[in-house]
Amino acid sequence: VLNPETHGFAGKRYTDYEVRMKTNLPVFRLKECSVRRRYSDFEWLRKELERDSKIVVPPLPSKAWKRQVPAFLRRDDGIFEDEFIDERRKGLEQFVNKVAGHPLAQNERSLHVFLQDAAIDHDKYVPG
Repeated sequence: VLNPETHGFAGKRYTDYEVRMKTNLPVFRLKECSVRRRYSDFEWLRKELERDSKIVVPPLPSKAWKRQVPAFLRRDDGIFEDEFIDERRKGLEQFVNKVAGHPLAQNERSLHVFLQDAAIDHDKYVPG
């Protein structure tokens, strides 16, 4: 997980991260790929794995509720501050590495969609 980018302005800002994968495992159709994911996509993956897999799914880095206070009440950039973004990036990377390294999780469709599909269509996704 690398190269965080913040997009938008005012109340419509969000940060996404590049998720890069390189593998020699035959279970994955692509051996190398790179996708961009938002924090909410990581939440989606965690929820899907909790529902469908038989593994204990590791936690995600915190939502940082205190940093989401409206900008006019803050003295910093909140969740868009470089230091916070990098800490979150590190936590997301640990999460992905643990999940993708688990043999049972490697067979989960949600992990394949998360790592290899250009976009995740949450409404059309069918578990399995």
